[in-house]
Amino acid sequence: MKAAYIEQTGEPNVIQYADLPDPTPGPGQVLVKVGAVSVNPIDTYIRSGAVKLELTFPYIIGCDLAGTVTAVGEGVTRFQAGDRVWGSNQSLMGRQGSFAELAAVDEQWLYPTPDSMTDEQAAAGALVGITAHLGLFLHGRLQSGEVVFVNGGTGGVGSAVTQFAKAAGAKVIATAGSEEKLAHCRELGADLAINYKSETLDADIKSFTESHGGVNVWYETQREPTVERTIGLMQKRGRVILMAGRDARPEFPLGQFYTNDLSLIGFAMFNASPDEQRACAEQMNDWFTAGKWSPQIGNTLSLEDAAQAHQLQQDNTLEKQGTLSGKIVLTV
Repeated sequence: MKAAYIEQTGEPNVIQYADLPDPTPGPGQVLVKVGAVSVNPIDTYIRSGAVKLELTFPYIIGCDLAGTVTAVGEGVTRFQAGDRVWGSNQSLMGRQGSFAELAAVDEQWLYPTPDSMTDEQAAAGALVGITAHLGLFLHGRLQSGEVVFVNGGTGGVGSAVTQFAKAAGAKVIATAGSEEKLAHCRELGADLAINYKSETLDADIKSFTESHGGVNVWYETQREPTVERTIGLMQKRGRVILMAGRDARPEFPLGQFYTNDLSLIGFAMFNASPDEQRACAEQMNDWFTAGKWSPQIGNTLSLEDAAQAHQLQQDNTLEKQGTLSGKIVLTV
C-alpha cells in the first residue's frame, strides 16, 4: 500500500510517500480501505518531535480517517465488510496512523458513516468534532439557553463548537479575523460574531451578555489564552474550557475567579474513553443527518501531498498566517 510516513522527526519535508506492507486486522480490528484523512495540529507536533512519543519507524502519520471496511478480525461485532466508517485516535499508543491506503483499526475507535456524509466530510469532522463535543458537554456541562464563547469560530474545533452549541439550544459568541470569516460564523449559527482585533471586543461581549450575567461556557481554542480577561467576562459558576496551550503561562486573578464560583477545566480528547468518544460520535452523526452540523473543509489535497498539508497546518497553527478556515483534507 502507499502511505505517508516518517523515518525520523523533523520539519514537514521528513514526510515520505511510498510503499509499505499491507496491514492485517488482528483480533478486534477492522481493515479499512481509506478514502480520506485530515490533518490536525497534534499530527504536526508529533511529526516535529515537539510532543515526545515513543515512535516505531517507519511511523505512519495521522489520527483521522474515513473509508470502507474490507475485512474484520476475530471477535469484531460492530462492523462487517462493506460498511462505511470514520474514526480518530490513530497513530497513538502503538496504533498505526491513518495516512495510508489501508489501516487496521480497533473497532472501538470507529463509527458508522451516515449515508449522506462523504468520506471527506467524515474525516474533516472526526478529531475536531469529538474534541468540541467533549469540551462542551462532558466537561463544560452545557445546558440549553446558556451562552457559549468560542475563539476562531471558523476553525476546525471552533466551527464544531458553534454548531454543536446551537444544536443544544445555546447562544453563541464567536470571533474571527476578517469580514468573510465573520459572515461564515453567522452562517454556522453564531448569534454574535466579532473581529478578535476589535478594540471594543470585551465591551461587545459584555453588552451581548448583560441581561444574562456573562458567559456560561468559554471554549478557549487559542494556544496563548488570556485567562485574566476571560474571568472578568464570565457569569457566576461559569466554566472556562482549555484544550490548547502546552507552554502558556497566563496571568491568573485568583480572587475574581473563586469569588464567582468559576471552574477552569483542561482536557485532551485522547484521555476520553472509547465509550465517552462513541457517545460524542453518535450524537454528531445524528446532528449531521438532521442538518444541524456540517464539518468544515478548508483545503483538499491528495495523500501524496502530506508534506505540503503539514506545512500549511503548521503555518497556520504556529505562525498564525490566517490562510486556513476549516480542515485540511487529503483524499486517498
